[in-house]
Amino acid sequence: MGRFTGRRKESTACTANRRTGRSRVTRTLVAAALATAVVAGTAGWASGTAQLPVTGAPVGSDAWRAAGLPDPAQMTPAQVDAYFQQLSPERRQQLVRSHPGVVGNLDGAPLTLRYESNALTAGARYAGQQVLAYDPRGRGQAVLVYGDLARAAHVAVIVPGSDTDAGHLDGLVRKATALRGATGGRTAVIAWAGYTTPVGVGLDAASGELAEAGADRLTGFLAGLRAVGAAEPALFCHSYGSVVCGLAAHAVKAKDLVAVASPGMRADDVAALNTTARVWAAKDPTDWIDRVPNVSFAGLGHGTDPTDPVFGARIVPAGDADGHDGYFAPGTASLRTFAEIAEGNAEGNVR
Repeated sequence: MGRFTGRRKESTACTANRRTGRSRVTRTLVAAALATAVVAGTAGWASGTAQLPVTGAPVGSDAWRAAGLPDPAQMTPAQVDAYFQQLSPERRQQLVRSHPGVVGNLDGAPLTLRYESNALTAGARYAGQQVLAYDPRGRGQAVLVYGDLARAAHVAVIVPGSDTDAGHLDGLVRKATALRGATGGRTAVIAWAGYTTPVGVGLDAASGELAEAGADRLTGFLAGLRAVGAAEPALFCHSYGSVVCGLAAHAVKAKDLVAVASPGMRADDVAALNTTARVWAAKDPTDWIDRVPNVSFAGLGHGTDPTDPVFGARIVPAGDADGHDGYFAPGTASLRTFAEIAEGNAEGNVR
């Protein structure tokens, strides 16, 4: 009798283990199928071209070091600020003339010196505009400023998604100028094309590699703004840019973080972002991004939809946005709310 009972218990345990195993395999296969859908185009994604992120110290750093100047790669933005504070005006101008590629992209350097330096390196490309960063490597990166960043009481930074680079800024500039206009010109708005974005929405857009590199650059950039005394910003993160912001959230100081048309932020919920910022989310259900599966498997997919109630974000009304890029269009409820957020006037409720 004892032997029979033991065999029956053993058989029951084996059956349970097999069922558990089959369940795990089933979940894995379902997740794999959904992740495949993300990159195969069945849910609104299309093909893209693999990109290598531009990282590291600014262009011209070797010559800067050779001149006996402190290594840009070893300085924090606060240390950069302290270094420039002790230089004479004449010495500062000398560095602008001899090392514009470094000064123009050195987080923590004085704003006016960065503008001057990038006017030299970018030439006529952005004539008449305030260029806070310009890196010609790869597809190119550029950061443009609208308004008086040094004196503005409110600052907004727009972090774009795929297909944005130094030669393709039109969509980002439209968003930045629309947001500044919606605040009556009271908010300084930064168009931050400061990282290597995906091309198209293929494997790069479904993975987090470019976003991780972008998060490091965004963290340094925002620390640089803080070092020179700029107001704490509100971040408006569009599409793949919201993945960048999600990965950077724990390390940056921002008053608000807005995920716009997001495929996910690589976090299960607001708490997982580990940020003191208020977190908002906007998505029009007619936007094609709404058809992208919010999964994460084998490094592909970005997880929970920030507009899902379980995520816990404050919801921005976006029902009248038109398409994936329509959230900053003049007259929309989303843009009006964005302006209120930028100026610190929006409350919003967690859905």
